[in-house]
Amino acid sequence: MENIKDEPAYSKNVLELLRVANEYCLFIEKIEHYENRQMIDFMSKLFPLLYLKGAMLPPVQVDDPSANERYVTLEQYEIVFNSIRKSILSMDDFLYMDYTPPVDSEPVRGSVSEMLTDIYQDLKDFMLLYQQNRRAAKQNAAHECRQLFYDHWGPRILYVLNVIHPLIIEKEKDNPSYMI
Repeated sequence: MENIKDEPAYSKNVLELLRVANEYCLFIEKIEHYENRQMIDFMSKLFPLLYLKGAMLPPVQVDDPSANERYVTLEQYEIVFNSIRKSILSMDDFLYMDYTPPVDSEPVRGSVSEMLTDIYQDLKDFMLLYQQNRRAAKQNAAHECRQLFYDHWGPRILYVLNVIHPLIIEKEKDNPSYMI
């Protein structure tokens, strides 16, 4: 049997992503307690780190694909989505170019609330599956999270950063000591 130190699912990069994902999920679960300025500040700092940690996930060989599970239900998704939407209504809708095949030359209407909820769902599922006390669950969690980073939550982080970056610059112009 392979030593646990050599198992990619137990690597430092996976464990670091768990920590950052936990911070994001805790923030989203209490988003109604924050002002827009605090949300923008948090996302502008956490999203680059979250993206970096996702990009550093190692490939993980899954021994038992049947151990893969999703935990966030449609009802939970809707509750989180509505909470986020209520909190950020003024900056929710935006236009972006979707470069995933097939590429369309027209901008697509996006929702920050939906993207934040999608990121939440992927990361919460990752965390809950990884907490299972089975090697196969941890393998599936790390493998699925890596795949979803490239296909789903990674691009959404970039889209949301594109929305909030001008807001950060605007705040900086109004208050130069804001970002210090």
